[in-house]
Amino acid sequence: MVDRADRFIEVSLEKRGVSCTAKLLDERAPITCEAVWNALPLGGDVYHAKYARNEIYALLPPFAPEEPPLENPTITPIPGDLCYFTFTDTQLGTTSYGYETDAKHQGRRQVVDLALFYERNNLLINGDAGWVPGIVWGSVVDGLDRMADACQDLWRAGALGETLSFRRA
Repeated sequence: MVDRADRFIEVSLEKRGVSCTAKLLDERAPITCEAVWNALPLGGDVYHAKYARNEIYALLPPFAPEEPPLENPTITPIPGDLCYFTFTDTQLGTTSYGYETDAKHQGRRQVVDLALFYERNNLLINGDAGWVPGIVWGSVVDGLDRMADACQDLWRAGALGETLSFRRA
Protein backbone atom coordinates (compact mmCIF):
# COMPACT_ATOMS: atom_id res chain seq x y z
CA MET A 1 0.00 0.00 0.00
CA VAL A 2 1.18 3.51 -0.78
CA ASP A 3 2.38 5.41 2.27
CA ARG A 4 0.37 8.59 2.59
CA ALA A 5 0.09 11.48 4.99
CA ASP A 6 -2.62 11.29 7.61
CA ARG A 7 -5.99 12.59 6.42
CA PHE A 8 -8.45 14.42 8.65
CA ILE A 9 -12.10 15.40 8.41
CA GLU A 10 -14.41 17.67 10.34
CA VAL A 11 -17.66 16.18 11.63
CA SER A 12 -20.29 18.79 12.51
CA LEU A 13 -23.76 19.31 13.87
CA GLU A 14 -24.55 22.38 11.79
CA LYS A 15 -27.47 23.94 13.70
CA ARG A 16 -25.75 23.48 17.06
CA GLY A 17 -22.47 24.89 15.70
CA VAL A 18 -20.40 22.03 17.13
CA SER A 19 -17.70 20.03 15.39
CA CYS A 20 -14.89 17.59 16.04
CA THR A 21 -11.89 16.43 14.04
CA ALA A 22 -11.35 12.80 13.04
CA LYS A 23 -8.40 10.97 11.51
CA LEU A 24 -9.14 8.56 8.68
CA LEU A 25 -7.97 5.02 9.42
CA ASP A 26 -6.42 4.47 5.99
CA GLU A 27 -4.25 1.61 7.20
CA ARG A 28 -7.22 -0.35 8.59
CA ALA A 29 -10.04 0.51 6.17
CA PRO A 30 -8.36 1.79 3.00
CA ILE A 31 -11.22 1.11 0.58
CA THR A 32 -13.85 2.73 2.79
CA CYS A 33 -11.62 5.72 3.60
CA GLU A 34 -10.95 6.33 -0.08
CA ALA A 35 -14.66 6.12 -0.94
CA VAL A 36 -15.63 8.58 1.81
CA TRP A 37 -12.73 10.96 1.11
CA ASN A 38 -13.55 11.13 -2.61
CA ALA A 39 -17.23 11.84 -1.88
CA LEU A 40 -16.70 14.66 0.65
CA PRO A 41 -18.41 16.88 1.58
CA LEU A 42 -21.32 14.71 2.74
CA GLY A 43 -24.23 15.43 5.05
CA GLY A 44 -27.86 14.90 5.83
CA ASP A 45 -30.56 14.88 8.43
CA VAL A 46 -29.18 13.56 11.70
CA TYR A 47 -30.77 10.74 13.69
CA HIS A 48 -29.95 9.46 17.16
CA ALA A 49 -29.75 5.67 17.26
CA LYS A 50 -32.51 3.76 19.01
CA TYR A 51 -30.69 0.43 19.22
CA ALA A 52 -26.92 0.99 19.29
CA ARG A 53 -27.13 3.45 22.19
CA ASN A 54 -24.69 6.38 21.89
CA GLU A 55 -24.70 6.98 18.15
CA ILE A 56 -25.73 9.73 15.78
CA TYR A 57 -25.89 9.16 12.05
CA ALA A 58 -26.99 10.43 8.65
CA LEU A 59 -28.58 8.29 5.93
CA LEU A 60 -27.14 9.07 2.50
CA PRO A 61 -27.43 7.87 -1.07
CA PRO A 62 -24.67 5.44 -2.08
CA PHE A 63 -21.56 7.32 -3.17
CA ALA A 64 -18.84 4.69 -3.65
CA PRO A 65 -18.19 3.33 -7.15
CA GLU A 66 -18.50 -0.10 -5.52
CA GLU A 67 -19.65 -0.83 -1.97
CA PRO A 68 -16.67 -1.34 0.36
CA PRO A 69 -16.11 -4.80 1.81
CA LEU A 70 -16.52 -5.30 5.54
CA GLU A 71 -13.01 -4.12 6.43
CA ASN A 72 -12.05 -3.27 10.02
CA PRO A 73 -15.45 -4.46 11.29
CA THR A 74 -16.92 -3.99 14.74
CA ILE A 75 -20.09 -4.68 16.67
CA THR A 76 -18.77 -2.81 19.75
CA PRO A 77 -17.79 0.69 18.61
CA ILE A 78 -15.99 2.88 21.12
CA PRO A 79 -16.26 6.63 21.72
CA GLY A 80 -14.93 8.53 18.73
CA ASP A 81 -15.43 5.75 16.18
CA LEU A 82 -16.80 6.72 12.78
CA CYS A 83 -18.61 3.79 11.19
CA TYR A 84 -19.96 3.01 7.72
CA PHE A 85 -23.01 0.81 7.18
CA THR A 86 -24.99 -0.12 4.09
CA PHE A 87 -28.68 -0.99 4.27
CA THR A 88 -31.35 -1.88 1.74
CA ASP A 89 -34.74 -0.22 1.62
CA THR A 90 -36.38 -3.28 3.17
CA GLN A 91 -33.94 -3.32 6.09
CA LEU A 92 -34.97 0.22 7.05
CA GLY A 93 -38.59 -0.12 5.95
CA THR A 94 -40.24 -1.36 9.14
CA THR A 95 -42.24 1.22 11.06
CA SER A 96 -40.55 0.20 14.32
CA TYR A 97 -37.50 2.27 13.28
CA GLY A 98 -39.57 5.44 13.48
CA TYR A 99 -38.51 7.06 10.20
CA GLU A 100 -41.06 9.51 8.90
CA THR A 101 -42.67 8.66 5.57
CA ASP A 102 -41.13 11.75 3.96
CA ALA A 103 -37.57 11.05 5.20
CA LYS A 104 -35.08 11.72 2.41
CA HIS A 105 -33.82 8.12 2.35
CA GLN A 106 -37.27 6.61 1.79
CA GLY A 107 -37.61 4.94 -1.60
CA ARG A 108 -33.89 4.38 -2.13
CA ARG A 109 -32.93 0.78 -2.88
CA GLN A 110 -29.71 1.22 -0.91
CA VAL A 111 -28.77 3.61 1.88
CA VAL A 112 -25.37 4.45 3.37
CA ASP A 113 -25.30 5.20 7.10
CA LEU A 114 -22.36 7.31 8.29
CA ALA A 115 -22.26 7.25 12.07
CA LEU A 116 -20.42 8.82 14.98
CA PHE A 117 -20.27 7.00 18.32
CA TYR A 118 -19.80 9.47 21.16
CA GLU A 119 -19.89 7.45 24.37
CA ARG A 120 -19.22 3.92 25.71
CA ASN A 121 -21.37 0.79 25.94
CA ASN A 122 -22.49 0.46 22.33
CA LEU A 123 -23.58 -2.87 20.93
CA LEU A 124 -24.61 -3.21 17.30
CA ILE A 125 -27.47 -5.66 17.63
CA ASN A 126 -30.92 -5.12 16.22
CA GLY A 127 -34.00 -6.96 17.43
CA ASP A 128 -35.24 -7.50 13.87
CA ALA A 129 -31.97 -8.39 12.16
CA GLY A 130 -29.43 -9.54 14.75
CA TRP A 131 -25.80 -8.40 14.64
CA VAL A 132 -25.12 -5.34 12.50
CA PRO A 133 -21.35 -5.02 11.98
CA GLY A 134 -20.02 -1.68 10.83
CA ILE A 135 -16.78 -0.59 9.19
CA VAL A 136 -14.66 1.61 11.48
CA TRP A 137 -13.09 4.10 9.06
CA GLY A 138 -12.24 7.06 11.30
CA SER A 139 -11.44 8.05 14.86
CA VAL A 140 -12.11 11.41 16.55
CA VAL A 141 -8.86 13.00 17.68
CA ASP A 142 -10.13 16.39 18.87
CA GLY A 143 -13.41 17.77 20.18
CA LEU A 144 -15.19 14.56 21.20
CA ASP A 145 -16.18 16.06 24.56
CA ARG A 146 -17.97 19.00 22.90
CA MET A 147 -19.58 16.72 20.33
CA ALA A 148 -20.75 14.28 23.04
CA ASP A 149 -22.45 17.14 24.90
CA ALA A 150 -24.20 18.20 21.67
CA CYS A 151 -25.23 14.58 21.00
CA GLN A 152 -26.80 14.34 24.46
CA ASP A 153 -28.67 17.58 23.72
CA LEU A 154 -29.78 16.09 20.40
CA TRP A 155 -31.14 13.04 22.27
CA ARG A 156 -33.01 15.15 24.81
CA ALA A 157 -34.08 18.18 22.74
CA GLY A 158 -34.63 16.50 19.39
CA ALA A 159 -32.98 16.15 16.02
CA LEU A 160 -35.48 17.90 13.76
CA GLY A 161 -33.81 20.54 11.63
CA GLU A 162 -30.30 19.38 12.51
CA THR A 163 -27.72 18.27 9.93
CA LEU A 164 -24.75 15.96 10.44
CA SER A 165 -21.98 16.85 8.02
CA PHE A 166 -18.58 15.45 7.06
CA ARG A 167 -15.96 17.55 5.23
CA ARG A 168 -12.22 17.61 4.71
CA ALA A 169 -10.39 19.40 7.51
